[in-house]
Amino acid sequence: MKVLIVENEIYLAQSIATKLSEIGFTCETAASIKDALQEQHYDIILLSTNINGQDFYPVIEAYKDKIIILLVSYISQDTVSDPLKAGANDYILKPFMIEELIRKMKHFIEYERLLKENKTYKQYLKNSFKGFSIDNISIKDPLPLFITTNYQRYADAYAFAYAETVDEPFVYYTLNDKGAINQIKSEDPTQLLYITDFQNLKKSEKLQFLEIIANKRAIVSSTEKESEEIPFKQIELKSDNKVFDRNDIMTIDEYVKYIIINYQYKFPDTTISKKLGISRKSLWEKRKKYEIFKKK
Repeated sequence: MKVLIVENEIYLAQSIATKLSEIGFTCETAASIKDALQEQHYDIILLSTNINGQDFYPVIEAYKDKIIILLVSYISQDTVSDPLKAGANDYILKPFMIEELIRKMKHFIEYERLLKENKTYKQYLKNSFKGFSIDNISIKDPLPLFITTNYQRYADAYAFAYAETVDEPFVYYTLNDKGAINQIKSEDPTQLLYITDFQNLKKSEKLQFLEIIANKRAIVSSTEKESEEIPFKQIELKSDNKVFDRNDIMTIDEYVKYIIINYQYKFPDTTISKKLGISRKSLWEKRKKYEIFKKK
């Protein structure tokens, strides 16, 4: 990562640059605000707030979307409070240990990475859950909540929508993982949980699991209707949008229905019928049979 050190104490700036270069950072120094504004392709700005009385706010403004750590000689509203309000991320008081500066830098590097990852995951989930209408969430209903669905992603969409509604992240478990039940047992009762693949447990394991989650804030999903009585609130989510992540094999009718629903607006009927190995007339008859109406 590229670091700009804005500091008129040349020895200090060079010392910082040497230490950071040893651990993989690319460093440049600037002894004035004017020099600091020559190029704006840096990841981290180490900015002294005492450069011969020069106004350092243009640097904060120019790099406000980067990591800015203030190098301050004393703490005051002018050197710390106002610059932080203007967009700086943190400060360190001179003289300081270089290890403490590196710790702060790594903290904000990790923080920025997590922000980007979180944004990417949210965009991916938003795209993955397109087409699902989750409008029956009631945060007044007590947890645990048991979801039966014919499409796992539908239950996933519900769990994420619930977490967004209560503004609280959940901890995820799949009951396919060895030791998952014991891990769930050790979770704090206040922690929101999302647990999938209940259908894959043995009967004895299901009874044990239901006892464990009785006092947990858990959303549990299963892709099979359970013969055992579930002692918690249950909802059923049905979707025509079946895909191949289910635990059983789709029938020919299910496959044809899936293809029509998901691709009828992406490809013309001639292409869909050809790929399915049926005539356009048969495709029309399938639509009628499945009550799939193509919007014009």
